[in-house]
Amino acid sequence: MKHAVVVAHPAHTSLNAAIAQTYRQTVEALGHDVLVRDLYRMRFDPRLRASEIPGPHPPRFRPDVLRERAMLADVDVFAFVYPLWFNAAPAILKGYVDRVFGMGFGFVPGFGGTHPALTGRKLVSFTTSGAPDFWMRDTGALHDLTRLFDAHLGGTCGLDVVDHTHFGGMVSGLTQEAVDEVLAKVRTSAKAHFRAHPPRVA
Repeated sequence: MKHAVVVAHPAHTSLNAAIAQTYRQTVEALGHDVLVRDLYRMRFDPRLRASEIPGPHPPRFRPDVLRERAMLADVDVFAFVYPLWFNAAPAILKGYVDRVFGMGFGFVPGFGGTHPALTGRKLVSFTTSGAPDFWMRDTGALHDLTRLFDAHLGGTCGLDVVDHTHFGGMVSGLTQEAVDEVLAKVRTSAKAHFRAHPPRVA
């Protein structure tokens, strides 16, 4: 299987970066291929242009979107890693979804609407927040996020939403023990959902 790890955090020393690296190492150890898309390092432009919106004329996609779609064409698993800001995904990730997963990649025109174009592929997410887990649960914040973002993206594009692992109370100054516990859960999640592939024959 091929995984695209989409990271949306501006700090390369962040817990999110460590989560992404741990997920990558874990699935690579299982024999899977991994493509990392670090949106801040890429300086991805999240702004959707008017020319990219479907309308009376076919949308005209910019080179950056066409490159991304070509790179993601054979991906089996999309792994999103991001912090929650104002209880939502960072703007750069939302813009990535808007531009890359839109018409012509995530879905195609269909009678009376659209048809999903990524059926059979999978979505996993790892998120962090400063708010503790009990607050995210009791306020419904995490439920709303997974319903409006994960489930909607999955339904529109045909993705199988495999899991969403959230780590609450992740503030600066975490102990190494706390970080190690988070990364251990990332490894456990990846191993639980994806089987090891036999080594390739040269």
